[in-house]
Amino acid sequence: MSLITAKQRALMLANGERSAADPAHDPAPVVKLFTPDSNCTWLLAELDPLDPEIGFGLCDLGQGFPELGSVRLSELESIRGPLGLRVERDFYFFGKRPLSAYADEARHARRIVV
Repeated sequence: MSLITAKQRALMLANGERSAADPAHDPAPVVKLFTPDSNCTWLLAELDPLDPEIGFGLCDLGQGFPELGSVRLSELESIRGPLGLRVERDFYFFGKRPLSAYADEARHARRIVV
């Protein structure tokens, strides 16, 4: 299973292109990925237009230090949690605020709050 749909990929690429042209662009996250058997969560908003396998967003590895950063989608697809479960997409997530708002809240709470 692909972690993101074709529609999400197109939107994330458009966000990446706009952010490359306008560094002030602050899109809402498009997809929430998570490990069902550990505390890792990724809220991704963009794909790098030069390398569309690199996503950008809010990354929380469950250690109390969520941060904005980049991640390679193929690496997320290879992750297995402690029980051997793969990273999954939250089918019901819809980003309602800019990524920076989620990041500010996550830094304060020391985890992603959705």
